[in-house]
Amino acid sequence: MWKHCSVFLSIIAVTYSSEIESENYFLSDEFIDSINKEQSTWTAGRNFHENIDISYIKKLMGVLPNYKNYMPPVKEHDLEALEIPDSFDAREQWSHCPTIREIRDQGSCGSCWAFGAVEAMSDRVCIHSKGKVHFRFSADDLVSCCWTCGMGCNGGYPGAAWHYWVRKGLVSGGAYGSHIGCRPYEIPPCEHHVNGSRPSCEGESGKTPRCDKQCESGYDVPYDKDKHYGASAHSISSDPKQIQAEIMKNGPVEGAFSVYSDFVNYKNGVYVHAKGELLGGHAIRILGWGVQNDTPYWIVANSWNSDWGDNGTFKILRGKDHVGIESGIVAGIPKDR
Repeated sequence: MWKHCSVFLSIIAVTYSSEIESENYFLSDEFIDSINKEQSTWTAGRNFHENIDISYIKKLMGVLPNYKNYMPPVKEHDLEALEIPDSFDAREQWSHCPTIREIRDQGSCGSCWAFGAVEAMSDRVCIHSKGKVHFRFSADDLVSCCWTCGMGCNGGYPGAAWHYWVRKGLVSGGAYGSHIGCRPYEIPPCEHHVNGSRPSCEGESGKTPRCDKQCESGYDVPYDKDKHYGASAHSISSDPKQIQAEIMKNGPVEGAFSVYSDFVNYKNGVYVHAKGELLGGHAIRILGWGVQNDTPYWIVANSWNSDWGDNGTFKILRGKDHVGIESGIVAGIPKDR
């Protein structure tokens, strides 16, 4: 009897082990090697620990499937009088705006929809004030207080975030533990990449912070007085030239795209989807564009900390609406105070 039980338990263990291996396949060295063998425009490598909980990675993709139902009105630029250069980088064009170079960390929360928004909003306040106003919009305030934006840490709608900025405004807030601004981010960064000093990432998504309409202790501006607003929100058509015109005139934009399992292993080069399963929708901030080895690309800032990818950024194929990168562009114009 005990022999039969032992065999049965062994079968269960092997089956469970196979399921784990199957689920974790895209973090394996074999999968990473296969990506590099099948294409030549980008290099894959290890960003995430091989044994990290896959549910954690999937929950980073916080753009809900029906996000296009919440897009602001489309804005059209006059392209006839505009000369679009072969390359453009907002970090160089507006070097006096420090937020453009910053890479944030959404932590264990599906809040990419909010991060792409507040990052671009912060950039645009500086750009439109000609460097006179530096204001880091609070991802915490947006994630916790915008009920019409979706489900907080369980995903949201980028377009709705920009509508909320216009209607309700947002207070300031820096990174976790920074004590910068009214409401700094409440969800700590975690060590999902290489070994380091941050705490390990948990499989469960971070809990959406409470909508606390007051500033942290020590910040001397009242919550309502700290709010900055958008004058208008708009989306841009998937025409690459329209997106380029928007970035050149007004600053970085928020975009969304479909993430496949090969993308999580991106290190450098121009990302073109090669293989792997769909993990979900993800929001990011597009900073500019260029050409590498005859392949046109967008320059994109991610929100998975600076030790992911190419110092927190990546390049992705431009001009083909690759994995939807050009069909979910949203932005807005800040309101003068």
